[in-house]
Amino acid sequence: MVAENPRGGTRTPVLARLSVLDRFLPVWIIAAMALGLLLGRLVPGLDDALGAVEVGSISLPIAVGLLLMMYPVLAKVRYFETGRVAADRGLMVASLVLNWLVGPALMFALAWLLLPDQPEHRTGLVIVGLARCIAMVLIWNDLSCGDREAAAVLVAINSVFQILAFAALGWFYLQVLPGWLGLPTTSAEFSVGAIVVSVLVFLGIPLVAGFATRTLGERARGRAWYEDRFLPRIGPVALYGLLFTIVMLFALQGDAITSQPGDVARIALPLLAYFAIVFTGSFALGRAIGLSYAKTSTLSFTATGNNFELAIAVAIGTFGVTSGQALAGVVGPLIEVPVLVALVHVALWAGRRFFPGDPTVPAPSRSR
Repeated sequence: MVAENPRGGTRTPVLARLSVLDRFLPVWIIAAMALGLLLGRLVPGLDDALGAVEVGSISLPIAVGLLLMMYPVLAKVRYFETGRVAADRGLMVASLVLNWLVGPALMFALAWLLLPDQPEHRTGLVIVGLARCIAMVLIWNDLSCGDREAAAVLVAINSVFQILAFAALGWFYLQVLPGWLGLPTTSAEFSVGAIVVSVLVFLGIPLVAGFATRTLGERARGRAWYEDRFLPRIGPVALYGLLFTIVMLFALQGDAITSQPGDVARIALPLLAYFAIVFTGSFALGRAIGLSYAKTSTLSFTATGNNFELAIAVAIGTFGVTSGQALAGVVGPLIEVPVLVALVHVALWAGRRFFPGDPTVPAPSRSR
């Protein structure tokens, strides 16, 4: 998809390293969302057909799209460099704090502040806030020229915490904390097994495949061939997987989104505030603690994105497919996808503005 991050002082303009598909990614994403919504509204029974076969409580077509989307990005990761990322305590601590303390707490506060009279939608947003991103974040990180190795490590850590902490945090934010504050509580039991399956399928499979591809490819043909010849060939698959996933997701939930525009608009407000606050705060934090642009971008996107596929699956499995909680989960990617595409451009601009002289900042595009 996007060419390799600048290494060793490479200063090739970003636009010059992008294919036509990558350059017009916002256009393709908007078109994919529109097509999905249109299919969901116009094709009777399509949502039932797409949801008939599931993997880890997630529709099989969406699962296929996610795997296609993640594999090329994980095949680009230089796994032998992940040790330097794990040794960066500032990055590790900042990521854990942002993802598992700040993110859920902020979403809880915004949900109660902006949806005080909508308990089902509020609960759905709390669930979204607990589901830290382990899939699409790799795409946004790649497009912003973030640190791939750092992204792989942080995604893996988030996956482990997701398995260990999701149910406990759900109990805390839906029952314990509201009780302390004198607010109504929500009783919910999450399936730990479903969370484990989701993480193993949607991270484990492409991670193993990406690691095996790099190891065997470099062993057979060398690193130069692997990175200069092989990776550019499989790179576009990630974009195709992303667009396919978006079409399938919005086709599956299109009727729910288009039939309740007022509810969608209200749910969108706390989500927009959440993305803006977390991204800005994460970017400022990365710069303040001395991270490079590439690591700062990675920190920001891993903290800002949410695992919407898990949030939707948990909401549907716990409260039902027609519940307000499920609708809040569905609205998540409706808002997140275009917003994070926009934030990719914000990150590239901020890198040039606030990280002067940093070799990991991609050069600005020039007219040709």
